[in-house]
Amino acid sequence: MALKCGGVQRNGSSGSRLPIAILVFFSVLAPLVFFVGRGLCISDQNSTQSGFSKQKVDWSESSALQSFNLFTKEVIDVVTTRTDDLGSLSVDFFRKGNLSASSKFVGVETLVEDDAVSKATDLKQETSQHKEGNFHDDDHTHNAPAKILRRQLRDDRHERRAADLAQQDEKATVKLENAAIQRSKAVDSAVLGKYNIWRRENENDKSDSTVRMMRDQIIMANVYVNIAKLKKKLDLQQELQIWLKEIHHDLGESTSDSDLPHSAPENSKAMSKVLSKAREQLYDCKLVTGKLREMLQTSDEQVRRLKKQSTFLSQLAAKTIPYAIHCLSMRLTIEYYLLPLEKRKFPRSENLENPNLYHYALFSDNVLAASVVVNSTIMNAKDPSKHVFHLVTDKLNFGAMNMWFLLNPPGNATIHVENVDEFKWLNSSYCPVLHQLETAAMKEYYFKADHPTISGSSNLKYRNPKYLSMLNHLRFYLPQIYPKLDKILFLDDDVVVQKDLTGLWSVDLHGKVNGAVETCGQSFHRFDKYLNFSNHHISQNFDPNSCGWAYGMNMFDLKEWKKKDITGIYHKWQNMNEDRALWKLGTLPPGLITFYGLTHPLEKSWHVLGLGYNPSVDKREIEHAAVIHYNGNMKPWLDLAMAKYRPYWTKYVKYDHPYLRNCNFSD
Repeated sequence: MALKCGGVQRNGSSGSRLPIAILVFFSVLAPLVFFVGRGLCISDQNSTQSGFSKQKVDWSESSALQSFNLFTKEVIDVVTTRTDDLGSLSVDFFRKGNLSASSKFVGVETLVEDDAVSKATDLKQETSQHKEGNFHDDDHTHNAPAKILRRQLRDDRHERRAADLAQQDEKATVKLENAAIQRSKAVDSAVLGKYNIWRRENENDKSDSTVRMMRDQIIMANVYVNIAKLKKKLDLQQELQIWLKEIHHDLGESTSDSDLPHSAPENSKAMSKVLSKAREQLYDCKLVTGKLREMLQTSDEQVRRLKKQSTFLSQLAAKTIPYAIHCLSMRLTIEYYLLPLEKRKFPRSENLENPNLYHYALFSDNVLAASVVVNSTIMNAKDPSKHVFHLVTDKLNFGAMNMWFLLNPPGNATIHVENVDEFKWLNSSYCPVLHQLETAAMKEYYFKADHPTISGSSNLKYRNPKYLSMLNHLRFYLPQIYPKLDKILFLDDDVVVQKDLTGLWSVDLHGKVNGAVETCGQSFHRFDKYLNFSNHHISQNFDPNSCGWAYGMNMFDLKEWKKKDITGIYHKWQNMNEDRALWKLGTLPPGLITFYGLTHPLEKSWHVLGLGYNPSVDKREIEHAAVIHYNGNMKPWLDLAMAKYRPYWTKYVKYDHPYLRNCNFSD
């Protein structure tokens, strides 16, 4: 204790220094050691975190490189090219740009686009500026700009998508509008005409544009008159009726603008104003549609009625002898019966039964038509003296036919005229057609055709007056009329001969009876067009697809005719058709049946048909044809003949003949 105390006591002076040293240590050195140690610790932690982050980045980059295998080389090249300015891909880059590794690959197109790249670069610069400004809130520093970028990128994508959708909608709308315009144009050019006067693009600049507009105005005015009456708009109704009357008066029978009066354009403008007012006050889609439909149905019924009337009148005009021809026949008849008997005979009567000559059969009650057939044949024949014409007519025209050819002999050719009423063997007991024409049912069919109970009364075609004449059925009795002839060429009176026909007599018919030009095409003019195949007599004996042929120029082998009893076959089928169940009236259907399997087809250039109904017969075919046929209602001697075909016929008419001039014939 003494020693210790002594020690203490000995160091008493130094003991006063120890508190001072301790005080200095804690006040100076201790904080220094604390801060240095902390700095080392922080440095170690940062080093540790840096090493961990480096490992993490290496793993992420390797995963990213593996993920890039999902994309094509082109996509990777684009991404690489677009990100060259951003430096290497690292975790710091994605952290600073707030782009995770997953968003990097999901948003490839965002990185590819230039605007997204520039925004990412701006964000990187902004982040570095925040760091330099000593922002210590890491979440605020890293997350707030990221949210802004994501929001901006998301908004940009939405805007682009909206713009794309809007552009697609606009394209679809334009496409629909164009389609509607095309449909509208198609409607405007339809056959029924254009009835929408509210369109701005009115038709075209044709010469009848005003006429068409006025017709449209009449239609719409009639519609609004009815609607105004229905809605009790009497003032507007009266105004429409006044202008409707004016437009009707101006339009009249005009077919072009040049035919309209000078007041028409002004009245049309005034009518347009009234129609516009009517449209504002009265337009109702349902009512307008209903009225237009009602008007259309009424017009349709009127068209059908007029069409039926036109059919009747055309049939009547086609089969009624014109006044000029009737005048010619009467004048010739008077002159004939004033002739002495010895002057009524034709020369060269010895040729009538010579089988070595070229014989023609012509059955007609039309003097002028028969003269054209004979004249055209003789003028185109190489040797007219070898041609013999056998004409048969009725007793009404017998004198006129004789007198015409006595006054106008066919050169060196032979001609003979007979009266069908003098064929005593042709009576109702022998001929089925004559027997049927005498029945009450047939008389009722012809003379009471307007009676609604008569079957088929609507078909005026089969009430043709020619079916009452035996001249039309005489073609089935050629061997009985000309028993000493071997061959004869049958011609209708509505044909014109343009070439020498002697070559027809040398055509080998291969044992067939009838030589004729076939008329069938792919699906028309076959047997089913003329015969009733619902009847078992027809369906069991004939092929519906068999080809039809033409009457009008037919070469008949009268020897084979007699062998096969063609007239007997005709009688059989004619008797079976007494009730018209097999075919309607006419001579072609029974001809098809009678000569079934017995017709040899001739070259089509021998006989060209259709000049009496078909406006599109090829001109070259007509000019190269040996015979042209005006079959149909538009006969060349009628006013309703087609003008472009008529000259082929009129060139053989002697319009300077005194009888023709006196009867006012004109070319």
